[in-house]
Amino acid sequence: MSNCLVEDASDASYIMDILDITLTPASPRLGHQVRWEMHSHLKETVDLTRVTCRVIMKIGPMKILDKSYGLPDLLASMGTGLSGDPRPPAGPWRQTWDLQIPGAVPVARHRIHLRARTADGKNFLALDIPVAFSHSWATAGDHIGSPNRPGLDRDLSWSL
Repeated sequence: MSNCLVEDASDASYIMDILDITLTPASPRLGHQVRWEMHSHLKETVDLTRVTCRVIMKIGPMKILDKSYGLPDLLASMGTGLSGDPRPPAGPWRQTWDLQIPGAVPVARHRIHLRARTADGKNFLALDIPVAFSHSWATAGDHIGSPNRPGLDRDLSWSL
């Protein structure tokens, strides 16, 4: 996964103000782990066990995934879970997850849209994540994925 930018697509109506997201390593491979560190500010107390996440994954104009998950289920599917207080109060909130990137994801440029809502229907967070998934390693200057995978250099995200 070559990560160019995790975009915060929320506005002032969202409960979470994201201050920073760091992925380590910035270019993990399919089937490997990535550490997701998020620093944010919550405007109100949230029951994270009841947050619903809608995940839309596209390759170009084609949706390959459009599914809703409970936040605990989404995290469990990626090999981790909620840590700390499952009902954090308003104020600073930090979370770190070691996520397992599935090996079965197609090798291509993807656009992932993650939208989350609280149990009472309030907007929680909105992220847009452009990624180029690859099975192979990528060099520091390679923003298109593996240099050994023909066709991965085609940017299919134009139609999003």
